[in-house]
Amino acid sequence: QVQLVESGGGLVQPGGSLRLSCTVSGSFFRFNVMGWYRQAPGKQRELVATIDSRSLSTYADSVKGRFTISRDNAKDTVYLQMNSLKLEDTGVYYCNAHEPRWSWGQGTQVTVSS
Repeated sequence: QVQLVESGGGLVQPGGSLRLSCTVSGSFFRFNVMGWYRQAPGKQRELVATIDSRSLSTYADSVKGRFTISRDNAKDTVYLQMNSLKLEDTGVYYCNAHEPRWSWGQGTQVTVSS
């Protein structure tokens, strides 16, 4: 059974930075396309970024140029470096495969507020 554990969220002012981590256990991590997703209050969960087994990445237009997804296959971990954070980046951030097929983890809360 695959388990996803996200961490690294917090409260940050606009323009600040955070680095999220997600550790994946119970899967052949290195072969999976991974994604970071977020759910803002009152909205549906949306895809933020993806990274494939060769570390090729894609980004939602709303985060392009500000967020960077990366992975460490030796640690079964995917990261999301978030810079120049905006109020609208607030939400709970999750990782999963892309397309998502595992049970969701607890997520990590990111709050951008002045």
